[in-house]
Amino acid sequence: MKFNHLKRLAATASAATAVSILTALPTFAQEAAAEAPKLDTGDTAWMLTSTALVLMMTVPGLACFYAGMVRKKNVLSVMMKVFAPAAS
Repeated sequence: MKFNHLKRLAATASAATAVSILTALPTFAQEAAAEAPKLDTGDTAWMLTSTALVLMMTVPGLACFYAGMVRKKNVLSVMMKVFAPAAS
């Protein structure tokens, strides 16, 4: 009796998952029948450039985030502990 609401929630979640999978199946079937798209060198170059930019922003952002959680005298140590794994 205690966990009735959890059972109802699990049943609802599984039903919603099943419905979303079943409605997506025709879409996947149509995509498989279509011709494969051609690779574009400009799109590939942009994806590589944007990935590099995101990676270059992530490490300093993470370092500043963790450095903000420590006292002022430990900021450099924490920043180096974030940069060291990224450099290796």
